[in-house]
Amino acid sequence: MAEPTHIMPLTVSLLPLLLLLSIANGVHCFEEKKVFFMNKFQWKQLSNAPRCLPQKSRSENDATILEMKHRDYCFGTIKNWEEKLQKRIISDNSRVKSLQSRIRRAVSSRMKDQSETQIPITSGINLQTLNYIVTVELGGKKMMVIVDTGSDLTWVQCQPCKSCYDQQDPLFNPTISSSYQSILCNSSTCQSLESTTGNSGVCGTEQPTCNYIVNYGDGSYTRGDLGHELLNLGTTSVEDFIFGCGRNNKGLFGGAAGVMGLGKSDLSLVSQTSTQFGGVFSYCLPSTEADDASGSLILGGDSSVYKNSTPISYTKMISSIQLSNFYFLNLTGVSIGDVALQATGFGKDGIIIDSGTVITRLAPSVYRALRAEFLKQFSGFPPAPSYSILDTCFNLSGYEEVNIPTLRMNFEGAVEVNVDVSGMFYFVKTDASQVCLAVASLSYEDEVGIIGNYQQKNLRIVYDSKESKLGFAEEPCSFT
Repeated sequence: MAEPTHIMPLTVSLLPLLLLLSIANGVHCFEEKKVFFMNKFQWKQLSNAPRCLPQKSRSENDATILEMKHRDYCFGTIKNWEEKLQKRIISDNSRVKSLQSRIRRAVSSRMKDQSETQIPITSGINLQTLNYIVTVELGGKKMMVIVDTGSDLTWVQCQPCKSCYDQQDPLFNPTISSSYQSILCNSSTCQSLESTTGNSGVCGTEQPTCNYIVNYGDGSYTRGDLGHELLNLGTTSVEDFIFGCGRNNKGLFGGAAGVMGLGKSDLSLVSQTSTQFGGVFSYCLPSTEADDASGSLILGGDSSVYKNSTPISYTKMISSIQLSNFYFLNLTGVSIGDVALQATGFGKDGIIIDSGTVITRLAPSVYRALRAEFLKQFSGFPPAPSYSILDTCFNLSGYEEVNIPTLRMNFEGAVEVNVDVSGMFYFVKTDASQVCLAVASLSYEDEVGIIGNYQQKNLRIVYDSKESKLGFAEEPCSFT
């Protein structure tokens, strides 16, 4: 290997990761500890690549394993990747702002009147970028759905549809399914919708079916009626699975048929399959978004099917009365290289981990300390303009190789998580002239932090809702 163009003044004890940037005026991809660029011909091939085939599935021991793909590489042709990368950040920010607003309202309502018999619980639906997809079988029909730990209700677009966005697969038609049954508006299931979606179930205008409404933070929504259906997850069958049959849907769902809700409410897929999978699931998000890159969603707690390269370390989940559908953890510290950050925002109110949000958001005090230390260790590179929520940016177009310091998150129980090198930088410009640190600050100190999926790559993340714990291990993500 040639000598790096620039060697940072870091000692070996800082354990810097090597970030290789082979600039060829194209899009970036991550592979192990390296980042490389596709040339213009490869870029054109990727932009014109055919739409993804349905994701695979298999069973091993007591676990069901579903192949995961990144949504952007599966639906339609993206002509301008640079514009796509920029819009993703803007959309992500809109969702997080909406989430923080809803959290404040939920907490405020709880504090004003502790004697109320029912306080609406803010649903995980408000925390979404909706990036990764799997294929399931509903009523005998294969459906590509977006995986989201910040959602609770699973739903797909249905015929007849008053208003539907374009999707790759045919719309689900409940009238030709022998296993589909409507759910009535006077049922206990309909009455439980408020804790799942934030909106009460109502009676249909033409028949007494239970109608649902889900409003997402970015303005997306789905509206329709609840039903029972046979759900197949690989070789595992789930009878009478409760889901939403969307008749009026709009938003940034790509070409997916709908959303798989992996939140904590009674109507989430996790709760509905607790007898089969024990309330345990895990995923591994690949470091590259290339068309041939796959991760895995594993339903069940059989760790023998994991491919982790480090032991699984568990931290406990934090309970939240107002926000019980989210997965909360206690972030106790952050390190850059071997320097532990000093900030007042650690271990206060918990931080949400979510598969749908893209960029990690930290309390202002924590982010300021992180930014200052990162700039100290990653010095000497030309600055680039800030972009949207990303304010620590560089122009790396003139460099072939750079060393970057490690980013480590610490959680309660002495759990340390190393962020993969692919989760360190966000490429706003595909020629590396605007490359930003992929972490952002919240607006206020009392807002709730979020660990986004950009910083979850190449990790096996295990959600155990029954034991109320969450595990991390390093793993080179692959379905095979």
